[in-house]
Amino acid sequence: MKRRNISSGAVWEPIVGYSRAVRVGPWIVVAGTAAADDEGRVVSPGDAYGQAVYAFRKIQATLAKAGGQMKDVVRTRMFITKIEDWESIGRAHAEFFHDIRPVATLVQVSRLIDPDMLVEIEADAIVADAA
Repeated sequence: MKRRNISSGAVWEPIVGYSRAVRVGPWIVVAGTAAADDEGRVVSPGDAYGQAVYAFRKIQATLAKAGGQMKDVVRTRMFITKIEDWESIGRAHAEFFHDIRPVATLVQVSRLIDPDMLVEIEADAIVADAA
């Protein structure tokens, strides 16, 4: 199967050696996505819901670039720094996946790469009509 790496152009990709997403056949795997803008600045500091929404929008754009949609997502993983934020992050998740209902994991981690980041999200998708 053909492999296609999808880049966001982020400065960290060549430094760390990763892709924003990878598509192999019908599978699209999106890397951990946090609420950082194109210059690396954290969006919505102190607002877990706002950061989750921003991350889900980035995931949505990445999936589109790879030929997928949110409806193709079969798994999400959410890494959060404060377990107390689970409800607001869960609310953001439901806004994007209410009827899709992928399997989901939400775990607390000690911190993310920037102390202002409250959530990082991964997504796996399968494009059903892929050739």
